[in-house]
Amino acid sequence: MTRKPQAPRRRGFHPGRLLLGLALLLVLLGAGHTMLWRLMTERLEQGFERWAEARRAQGWQVTHAPPRRGGWPLSASLILPALRIAAPPGGPLGGLAWQAAAVRLRIVPPDLQTLLVEAQGPQRLVADSQELPFAAAHLTAALPIAEGASPGSARIMARQLRLGPPAGAVTVAEAEAELEGRDGPALTLALTLHGVALPWNLPLGRQVETASLEAALMEPVPGGYQPARRAAAWRDAGGTLELRALTLRWGEVAASAAATLALDAALQPTGAGTLRVAGAAEGLEALAGAGLLAPRTAGLARSLVPLMARPDPAGGPPQIEVPVTLEDRTLAAARIPVLRLPAIEWGR
Repeated sequence: MTRKPQAPRRRGFHPGRLLLGLALLLVLLGAGHTMLWRLMTERLEQGFERWAEARRAQGWQVTHAPPRRGGWPLSASLILPALRIAAPPGGPLGGLAWQAAAVRLRIVPPDLQTLLVEAQGPQRLVADSQELPFAAAHLTAALPIAEGASPGSARIMARQLRLGPPAGAVTVAEAEAELEGRDGPALTLALTLHGVALPWNLPLGRQVETASLEAALMEPVPGGYQPARRAAAWRDAGGTLELRALTLRWGEVAASAAATLALDAALQPTGAGTLRVAGAAEGLEALAGAGLLAPRTAGLARSLVPLMARPDPAGGPPQIEVPVTLEDRTLAAARIPVLRLPAIEWGR
């Protein structure tokens, strides 16, 4: 009996070879990722050093302890311990300095067009030898670094912000600000604050629920080292500050305003706008009770508020809408003087 010839054995699936291939692939991917991380951190450090050298050439002081690279594997970061940045003496920001225990510069893939600047630990701001300590549980600035991005643009976010010494600090639960330099307005600012706790006993209370501001500086501030001359040059060039929206919810008062401000011949703010207030009667009584309004002014306002109140289209409490002016350092609402402002001392 003859045997049939056996068919050649085919090579079957071998799990060991697959695991080896996967291991080699992971090694290659890890090596490539590590090289990319090193490249990104090197460029991050080089970019900061170029920025610092450019500022030093302009007279700024930029100091820090030896930097440390980090962030692997999810991001590329550069930590700058004991960072201190001070404006040049005699310049427009002379005497202004900022210091933080550490600052982390970070880029998080896949977004390679945004630089995150995160302040860590205690911080302090010094202006004209006056120190303002502050700290935050979270303080981050997002800066666009793509080619063609506006150099003055930034988005700043903070949580549990504390301004001032511990015994009398102003605290802010959440804050967000957006700065943007444009071809039209020289600078625009949008600022929103939530949960502002004040250390003083004020007529409307110590807690401001929300406050927001949208403003635009319509003419760039000229260079130079004398504040008074710079302010005069800005005024003479037609400089204005547009308060496009200013809102406040404080106790029983909810207010919104819009105005355009400039500088008068004495370099004091002047302008006009519109104020809308809900809870005006309650706010009036609080100010009068605190002695911030003269009895005659308070009496006149009490008689006018009911006549000026209008229903809120959104169904809220009645509102009043009045024109406001600022002239000769006197703030007036509906031609009634409300507040006398202190003079701004620009220095020479």
